[in-house]
Amino acid sequence: MKSPPSRSTDTVVSDNRTFFVTLGKHIAQRRKDQGLTQQALAEQLGIAQQTVAHYEGARLRLPASMLPQLARIFGIGVDTLIGESSQSKSKHGLAPKLQQQIERISRLSKPKQRFVLGRLKTMLAQASR
Repeated sequence: MKSPPSRSTDTVVSDNRTFFVTLGKHIAQRRKDQGLTQQALAEQLGIAQQTVAHYEGARLRLPASMLPQLARIFGIGVDTLIGESSQSKSKHGLAPKLQQQIERISRLSKPKQRFVLGRLKTMLAQASR
């Protein structure tokens, strides 16, 4: 006969559940921020749309092996995706949406980066007049 779980096991299970609920919310928010549907994200990941819905709702546990791929799609680090980046960075660093755009620009080819930078410089010069 199986003995009842210890108090520490209950805490681990609770912490685990909280982690996956939070992760699901982060995924849903990042997906929406990028204007992606669950179907579009599912296609990029090579999984069914229902699976994305289950990850976002914490009804399924996202495999750890999928974290780097999701982070790349969203243009963020895995630590940010799982909610482990320090609060001090977001308070004193770039606003999250701006940081995300910078990361997206950094993945462009060099000519496209130069084009975007040129546009940005023009827009900033006009805004500061």
